[in-house]
Amino acid sequence: MEKDKEFLEYVVKGLVDNPDKVVIDRTVDEMGVLLTLTVDPQDMGKIIGRSGNTAKAIRILLRIVGMKNNSRVNLKINEPEGGMRSNGGNGGGQSQAMKSVDEAMEDLKF
Repeated sequence: MEKDKEFLEYVVKGLVDNPDKVVIDRTVDEMGVLLTLTVDPQDMGKIIGRSGNTAKAIRILLRIVGMKNNSRVNLKINEPEGGMRSNGGNGGGQSQAMKSVDEAMEDLKF
């Protein structure tokens, strides 16, 4: 049953301007379900939200969907190429200190 993937696709496509560019990969291992989300770079802000609140809410809802289906569901959001962590700009000094979205969310224990 891939209700978690269907749910994520429905929510994300409702938020973005380029729903045709939404790609979700689903893998299952001993740790549970991992959904990997890729969206158009212009839509990243809509998925992350202010202070990461939209991404946080999506993760919480996915965990609830997972609990209903007796599985642990995690979400990884792929950073677009040329994103905040690329080594362009100021020689990579700033980007070394930046965390990925997933690392920042992990720090929040969500």
